[in-house]
Amino acid sequence: RGPCSSWTLQPDRAMLSTLSLTLSYQVGVPSGRAAIATRSAGGPAMMARTPLMAGNWKMNTDLDEAVALAKAVSAEADKASGVDVAVCVPSPFLIPVKEALAGGKVGLGAQDCHWEDAGAFTGAISTSMIKSVGSDYVLAGHSERRAVFGDSDADVNKKVLKILAGGLKAILCIGELKEERESGETFNVCATQLSEGLAGVDAAMMKDIVIAYEPVWAIGTGLTATPEVAQETHAYIRSWFVENYSQEVADAVVIQYGGSVNDNNVDDLMACADIDGALVGGASLKADSFGRIVNYVKK
Repeated sequence: RGPCSSWTLQPDRAMLSTLSLTLSYQVGVPSGRAAIATRSAGGPAMMARTPLMAGNWKMNTDLDEAVALAKAVSAEADKASGVDVAVCVPSPFLIPVKEALAGGKVGLGAQDCHWEDAGAFTGAISTSMIKSVGSDYVLAGHSERRAVFGDSDADVNKKVLKILAGGLKAILCIGELKEERESGETFNVCATQLSEGLAGVDAAMMKDIVIAYEPVWAIGTGLTATPEVAQETHAYIRSWFVENYSQEVADAVVIQYGGSVNDNNVDDLMACADIDGALVGGASLKADSFGRIVNYVKK
């Protein structure tokens, strides 16, 4: 049995054994949890979800490095089966990276967008610009956009709706701060970010939404939620979709984990029933590391 094959919520249980933190958790099983399939149970809906491994290059690489990395990632992705792959690259490199990926299976993503069509918005890029250069995905609500650039949940929602209206797929990022995890607010934070970020998104539109759960305390810190902790939150997120959309939507939505994912922990994370891939930061800048993540060992 894998690390995520069995788990329960227990009061006062410190589940992040890899951290020097004492963390508290909400007690009880969220509504809808009983309806969630396990990977080992392997229901038809579970089998239909194709994991997505997406690299977020953030503000890294120059042109030559971006093109070389894209070619190397494409070669690694060609070895993988049963997994979708994408790279979200700095906007100046969208076109050359698209060209470098030509003929392969790796999708192209932008890291952010603006919700207006055009106008006096210096430094911003529109979804029509992103679509015109051949992108498939756009990130929305990444914690660095929220914390550094001040994106509110309302801003994120406007971006999500614009991404979908532009015929692109949105990767909606959600996740709690360290103090929110410690105070037992993780589920509440995720519920608020989902409710506000997906306002106006109906069930039919959900086919173009990917959720990326990224605990903010784990992004770029080297700290990673244990598989049990990640699975606990992913299962809650899926149960949120049962309550707020339907079992069908919940079974179909891809929920990635993000936060210091690397080639050493990816296998255990991907063994969890409700983890459907990863949004990878630093490790996606090294073709061999990201290639190992893309070609994770299925347990």
